[in-house]
Amino acid sequence: MSFSPLRPAGLLSVLLLAASPAVAQEKAFQEKTFQDKAVPLSKGDVQLSLAPVVKRAAPSVVNVYATHVEKRSARSSAMDEFMRRFFGEDRPGGSGRPGGAPGERAQRSLGSGVIVDGSGLVITNNHVIADMNEVKVSLADKREFEAQIVLRDPRTDLAVLKIKTPADIAPMPIGDSDHLEVGDFVLAIGNPFGVGQTVTQGIVSALARTQVGSSDYQFFIQTDAAINPGNSGGALVDLQGRLVGVNTAIYSQSGGSHGIGFAIPASMIRAVVDAAKTGGSLVRRPWLGARVQSVTPDIAESVGLDRPTGVLVASMQAKSPAEEAGLKRGDVILSIDGQNVDDPEAFGYRFALKGITGTAQFGILRGTRRQTIPVKLGPAPETRPRDALKVKTRTPFAGATLVNTSPAVGEELQADLPEEGVAVSSVEDGSLANRAGFKKGDVIVAVNGMPVTSTKDLDRLTQRSFGLWEVSINRGGETLTSVFGG
Repeated sequence: MSFSPLRPAGLLSVLLLAASPAVAQEKAFQEKTFQDKAVPLSKGDVQLSLAPVVKRAAPSVVNVYATHVEKRSARSSAMDEFMRRFFGEDRPGGSGRPGGAPGERAQRSLGSGVIVDGSGLVITNNHVIADMNEVKVSLADKREFEAQIVLRDPRTDLAVLKIKTPADIAPMPIGDSDHLEVGDFVLAIGNPFGVGQTVTQGIVSALARTQVGSSDYQFFIQTDAAINPGNSGGALVDLQGRLVGVNTAIYSQSGGSHGIGFAIPASMIRAVVDAAKTGGSLVRRPWLGARVQSVTPDIAESVGLDRPTGVLVASMQAKSPAEEAGLKRGDVILSIDGQNVDDPEAFGYRFALKGITGTAQFGILRGTRRQTIPVKLGPAPETRPRDALKVKTRTPFAGATLVNTSPAVGEELQADLPEEGVAVSSVEDGSLANRAGFKKGDVIVAVNGMPVTSTKDLDRLTQRSFGLWEVSINRGGETLTSVFGG
């Protein structure tokens, strides 16, 4: 495509067009429209403000200050003091705590939160308070309270705090995120960059966004309201002043807002808050006992679907709710209790909200026939004790926490695990296990040719001195073997 400069002939064409009947008709329509408009008679006729919504919602949004205080040896403390004098309080890896007590090292985190219950419950992001042991909450009116961490849910990146001495607080009602539509106006309220409570306005840009990568359940509300670091845990509010999401992530190449922010929907927030209200320290979710995968265009065509939608049942565990309900390998799950599921992320999100009692109705396609089958809801069973092992001896496993496998462990780690085995549940950054390449969800199969079926087996082996460690693991169904020095 090329562009040419305007010429006098173009002007002639415009003049001829202006004299046409269609243009005359358009001009008459515009004149009539202008005549129909009325002169504003009051301030309300010309003023549109979101201030009433902000006044209703802002008192419920709080600042969250989290600190991890670590006791240190006198020698380390002296070295920190030497480094502080030369490089300042906030040097990387320093105390980060001006005026901190000698022998202490502190890491700090700053974020936002929302009061969601009159008893003093506050919802925030788990990454705001992860690894922290001291938390304070500052209200919009500058009052400050100590808070207790009552529930952490890393799988949703949500956490629930409880203000220790609540008084005259304003909880925000939790709305229904399932009724949001693209184009709805929303407000984001939080504490970006620690400058103080800030309100930004935008619209819902998209729903059910996946592949964001900040939690196990990928089903985010996308908004163009400006969200920046420090907004994490803050409120996404509808025009009725209800909480419809918790701001959790942004898409940015510079660290600032580019108009693409993501919020955890209110339906998931409600499930986490309800768990905290009942005194739970974790959120219990239903177990299906089946592995599902995306429906590709080829699969959709082969089963008679006009587009790729739903999830394909790829495998099932014996005696699982999926098997007992009569699901079969190759079934396509299209809906849960009448709500469509388009992909594995949407399926995981919808199923996780169903609780651990009663049944859920699965709409499935088997061959060319659609049918509905009831699936019993219940938590994944602990078929044997976890017997968690934290390896401290100087071995390739040092810094890893290992547990006996079970359906409950597999559900938490989001991995297909054998009935008997030892799974890696966590790995400390910078540890020998981290440097050896172990990952969460790996299953230790054998060490130096000796099978490992329990943490007791592995504990005995780590007490021995080997010149070389030959370790076989199962990762995603593939067996890998590596050799490490002793």
